[in-house]
Amino acid sequence: MPGALFLVSTPIGNLGDLSRRAVETLAAADWIACEDTRQTAKLLEAYSLHKPTRSLHEHNEAAKAESIVDEIQAGARVALVSDGGTPLISDPGFRLVRLAAERNLPVIPIPGPSAVLAALAGSGLPTDAFYFAGFLPPKPGARRAALESLRALPATLIFFEAPHRILESLDELLAVLGDRRIAAARELTKLHEEFLRGPISQVRATLAARSSIKGEFTLVVDRDAPPPAPAAPADLAAEVEAEIARGTPRMDAIKTVARRHGIGKRDLYQALSSPHGPANP
Repeated sequence: MPGALFLVSTPIGNLGDLSRRAVETLAAADWIACEDTRQTAKLLEAYSLHKPTRSLHEHNEAAKAESIVDEIQAGARVALVSDGGTPLISDPGFRLVRLAAERNLPVIPIPGPSAVLAALAGSGLPTDAFYFAGFLPPKPGARRAALESLRALPATLIFFEAPHRILESLDELLAVLGDRRIAAARELTKLHEEFLRGPISQVRATLAARSSIKGEFTLVVDRDAPPPAPAAPADLAAEVEAEIARGTPRMDAIKTVARRHGIGKRDLYQALSSPHGPANP
């Protein structure tokens, strides 16, 4: 008789968030597949659970998935956990789950903590439709392209971001999406949990004023851009030059600034080409 693969959600900070069902599932498993055995060992110790663990991370999942599924087919009860939160959500496990499902083996999710849902619920932004995009690409060009593809999506946007890239990502969010309302959730469920809410520019200024920025962020971004305030002519030219200085081609820079201020791209181009400079929109 085949066993089963259990997808067990674990705390993202506060150990008290591990559900009773999750504890029972881990206790009943034959062994636990985990992203980092050292991290999972701390959780198991806190709940006096003594179970063998094996590593399953992004670098070895492709090689190990088939042998794990073979064990499940032979009757093993395997629990999959990540370092924190719901498995597969910006964490390893997709290949394993897909292979188990293809073989018609039981795949049983054990719901629980999720940084995505916790941040969304506490954001104060619309929750009826949302899109989780994970981590933005680290390279500026790819990051901007990813944001451009999401700009018109009629949904609240959710991203993960590391502290050393948060200011850079907020700059890109502002440039591509406009000064939308945002909630930057930091250190969710931990001792120093914090929500910073307001326009992107305001949240960015708050973080930039700190001597250091620590903790992982979950960013929740409003679906709607605020109506643009009329810009002074010199400001429009300065914004275009700032975009070009970031490495954006001139025509793309004009397109970005025009969209940001609700101006026709052609109108802005002609205004910038005029010897008198851009007209007030």
